[in-house]
Amino acid sequence: MRKLSIIVPVYNEESTILELIERVKKVDIVLDKEIIVVDDGSSDGTSNLLKKIKGIKVIFAEKNIGKGAAIRKGLRKVTGDIVIIQDADLEYDVRDYNRLIEPIIKRKAEVVYGSRNLNKDNKKHSGFFYYMGGIFLSWLTNLLYGTNITDEATGYKVFKTSIIKSIDLKCNKFEFCPEITAKVAKRGIKIFEVPIRYEPRSKKDGKKIKWRDGMQAIFTLIKYRLIE
Repeated sequence: MRKLSIIVPVYNEESTILELIERVKKVDIVLDKEIIVVDDGSSDGTSNLLKKIKGIKVIFAEKNIGKGAAIRKGLRKVTGDIVIIQDADLEYDVRDYNRLIEPIIKRKAEVVYGSRNLNKDNKKHSGFFYYMGGIFLSWLTNLLYGTNITDEATGYKVFKTSIIKSIDLKCNKFEFCPEITAKVAKRGIKIFEVPIRYEPRSKKDGKKIKWRDGMQAIFTLIKYRLIE
């Protein structure tokens, strides 16, 4: 293992994107890094800020399609051995990178999820309904696919590159999480979990996921279990 590819899908995050990229650049990990930022048609100042940052790959989408579409665009540019998805806000802590990639480097896993629920020091949540929605999605995933995970909706999902590139993703929006989880589980690939830090933001602070996205996640999990 020589390189970690960090895909950062971003939409209207001008208040956090510079700080996030700086943190990713500075974090000390055991692998080389490549940072691939996909600007999903931002309409604020995010795009202009990204044009000024050196040492990263930036893909600009003409219009906003969604997180899943941005991740799929980023995957086409990946050259690393391991891929991690990094949200453009500051909810997730880049200091967890080594913990997240270690099971893949040591050949203990091919897919690793960072679990917010396994870290008992995480005392705050974005809100009651966000928290309970995440618990329900994990329960439903375990029920449908025979997995044993605690945080299906986590933003920190890490893959051996050959695994994620071999999966035919269809997602455009937030259904990336349930789709990739369903397709990994149906292949019989164990999802390894490690505890991660989490500093949530609220809807007032810019959190974008809505109740409709939760319903879409439920539908996606059921669809890939029963139909495809």
